[in-house]
Amino acid sequence: MNREKLIHILEDLASGKTDVKSTLHCLRNLPFEDIGCARVDQHRALRKGFPEVVFGAGKSTEQILLISERIVAQGGPLLVTRVSQEAGDALTERFPNGCHDRLSRTFHLILAPVENLGRGMILIISAGTSDLPVAQEAALTARLMGNRVEQLVDVGVAGIHRLLQDRKLLDEAEVLVVAAGMEGALPSVVGGLVDRPIIAVPTSVGYGTSFGGLAALLGMLNSCASGVVVVNIDNGFGAGYAASLMNRREHT
Repeated sequence: MNREKLIHILEDLASGKTDVKSTLHCLRNLPFEDIGCARVDQHRALRKGFPEVVFGAGKSTEQILLISERIVAQGGPLLVTRVSQEAGDALTERFPNGCHDRLSRTFHLILAPVENLGRGMILIISAGTSDLPVAQEAALTARLMGNRVEQLVDVGVAGIHRLLQDRKLLDEAEVLVVAAGMEGALPSVVGGLVDRPIIAVPTSVGYGTSFGGLAALLGMLNSCASGVVVVNIDNGFGAGYAASLMNRREHT
């Protein structure tokens, strides 16, 4: 349940359009709804400004559908991350107005226009094309949370002139998310160019001694550039969410 829906329920009670019993029925699932396989946090949109997000990995398709149905019933929006092809097909069939993004392995459904809540623009930068799935997850998350998002693709340190060509875009960003694998050097480079927060996202892209993104993670944690913070390996969702909170215009 989001803030607008709760206000509408309370206004109906205050005006006499509904009675106390009906209002209690509407509010009975706060703060969570026990559906057996999960306790869906229906209070999260009120606390955090965005509903619970479904992490698809490790869940059966049936569990994902059941949880998603309860989030949609409360007004959404719905975001499911780490979606398999099977689960994506099932979600698309159940919610035909939604979108299964195979690149970012996400599914989302928007039930109402997304309000612009950001102070400025969030810039999502991916070092290489191979980092795009993680960068796309971050971009989609930030957009659903009410932000203007721009993206730069394939501007890694092996050809740094590609990044410098878009220096104006770097300077316009309020928050920057930088996804990189291999040695994870790009966030440090960007950190030396701008005076805004940078969220570094190590990806599991690289040869054997990248250790599935560990080399990039350690490189980013040891960045000499000021203002760089780091999320976990391949955590595009976490980066997009954090960037949205940093960019939020006001807290309601």
